[in-house]
Amino acid sequence: MAVMPVRAWPDPVLSQKAEPIEVVDDEVRRLLADMAETMYRSEGIGLAGPQVGVSRRVVTMDVPGDGEGEPSTGLLYLVNPRVVAREGTCMMTEGCLSFPGLEIDVKRAERVRVEYLDQHGEPHVVDAEGILAVCFQHEIDHLDGIVFTDRLGPVRRRLALRDYDKLRRSAGGR
Repeated sequence: MAVMPVRAWPDPVLSQKAEPIEVVDDEVRRLLADMAETMYRSEGIGLAGPQVGVSRRVVTMDVPGDGEGEPSTGLLYLVNPRVVAREGTCMMTEGCLSFPGLEIDVKRAERVRVEYLDQHGEPHVVDAEGILAVCFQHEIDHLDGIVFTDRLGPVRRRLALRDYDKLRRSAGGR
């Protein structure tokens, strides 16, 4: 496994719609393993292909439990994931490895149903709520060329991007 560089906004790959995976093979499994290593090294809970410069529909996730009896998901490998149902709304503070240091409140669906293939090409359907539902939506957005600041209204987006620009300048232009 290898740690990959995480692309920071405004890298153009983050605004592109990722290509679907036709066959889940050893190359895809190697990419997923490298993405998982990168996600853990970066202390993230999710990572999408475009965030490591690979415009393909792959995601790794490991969402912690909520501390109230909801267990951790463990490492999930998602190939061609898609949200097939949404219900309710919630507001949750999100971070993003492509926006280091920025945390913003984002409105999303409270519950989602997600379909995907695993690293062996086997189909799965997951009904998720809370932080898991938010993480699915955040990462699948990346596959569609959408970043979390795109989910804000124009004023909140401008303020969030201004804050991010300050963070980048104070960190030496990352």
